[in-house]
Amino acid sequence: MNIDSAGLANEALYAASPNCDERPRDAVIELLVIHNISLPPGVFGGDAVTDLFMNRLNPVAHPYFSIVAGLRVSAHFFIRRDGTLLQFVPCALRAWHAGQSMWCGRERCNDYSIGIELEGADDVAFSDAQYGRLGALARALHARYPIAASVGHSDIAPERKTDPGPLFDWQRYRASLRQPDHR
Repeated sequence: MNIDSAGLANEALYAASPNCDERPRDAVIELLVIHNISLPPGVFGGDAVTDLFMNRLNPVAHPYFSIVAGLRVSAHFFIRRDGTLLQFVPCALRAWHAGQSMWCGRERCNDYSIGIELEGADDVAFSDAQYGRLGALARALHARYPIAASVGHSDIAPERKTDPGPLFDWQRYRASLRQPDHR
């Protein structure tokens, strides 16, 4: 997998989310933030996450959707349970994934991070296909940007967020960063 100069992954299906803007001029991309998402919560598959990131989630399609349909959020990447990789925001732009956040004493993590959403929930293990795709993506991002760390959303917003959750295998993820991409 490769990331081009605009920050697009060659193996991702791309759909441009309107929920992004320019990064600050002096921003250096140095943080990967790993999230989980499912809509409705605990339900996998379907287009609800894509619809949320594209501002077209139907608030009457499910009772939970009425709570989140008005949010203007996005992530750079979304990895489905089967390993399919979608991209909503080029890495050169700031996706709206972290919200109020802080890492190593620095606020506004959206300014200098890349958001990666895994289709999942805090109480459901992630799939082998997701770990494989996440590892390949992270290696490509490390090759393109001076990534200093990978963290969970819970690490940068601990009072608000719990994802990627206790079932995310950080040891497995970190080991995948050292594996070559054999594609």
